[in-house]
Formats: sequence, C-alpha cells, structure tokens
Amino acid sequence: MKTRFLFPYWCKFLGVGLFLVHLPVMLLKKQLGFEGAPEGTSIFNSNHLFFMITTLTMLSGLVLIAFSKERIEDEQITQLRMDSLQLAIYLNYIVLIISLAFTNKNDFWDIMRLNMWVPLMFFILLFRWKLYRNNRFTKEDEI
Repeated sequence: MKTRFLFPYWCKFLGVGLFLVHLPVMLLKKQLGFEGAPEGTSIFNSNHLFFMITTLTMLSGLVLIAFSKERIEDEQITQLRMDSLQLAIYLNYIVLIISLAFTNKNDFWDIMRLNMWVPLMFFILLFRWKLYRNNRFTKEDEI
C-alpha cells in the first residue's frame, strides 16, 4: 500500500471531530424535526438535505480517520494497514451476504446505507486493534 495517498497525520483529528459532531446530531434528529416526513416528495426537501449533510459529515470523518498517516509510518504499519483493510472487506461482504439473505425487499436500501460506513468502521477497529496489540508486544519485549 503506497503511503503517498494517505492524508497527513493531523487529518485524523479533523476526522474525529467531524464524526463526533455527527453523533449528537443523529441522536437528536427527532427533536430537530428531521424524521417522519413523507418520502419521495422531492430530493431537495429538508429531510433529504439533512440526511445528505449528516451522511457526508460522518463519511468524511471516517475516511479521514481511516486513511490518515500515523505519527511514525513504517513498513510494519503499512503491512498492518493492508491486512486490516483486506480483512475488513472480507467481513463486510460476509455481513452483506448474510443481511441480504435474511431481509426482504423493503429493507434493501437500509442495507445499502449501512454498507457505506460499515467497511470503514471494520477497517478502523481492526487497524487500531492490531496497532494496540503490536505496541503491547513491542513494550513487553523491551522489558
């Protein structure tokens, strides 16, 4: 995996900020009045614009978190990143196949919406877990 396509290290913090801004807004969306409006009236209604803005905020934050350089970016980090990305894609397609097999036609768009952010979350969690384990084993070897 070439590191020239990764964002700078500081973008990770911007991504965390975008993601954290998204969470309370989504939790309060019913109080803000962005739920329950009739579907299909227009793509420029307030519910659709709210959905687009919050989704883009969340996805931008997750992409920045996932694909920002680490403070020290070496070959081992690159290998951990590539292994985590490969495993995240495998897990995502397993979840997608299982969910498509056990849902009806009405839930299809919900599954596709989940498929936007689930691979990124799998990747971030796997990569961070592998970094944690790698750092833990490295510190034990020094002792």
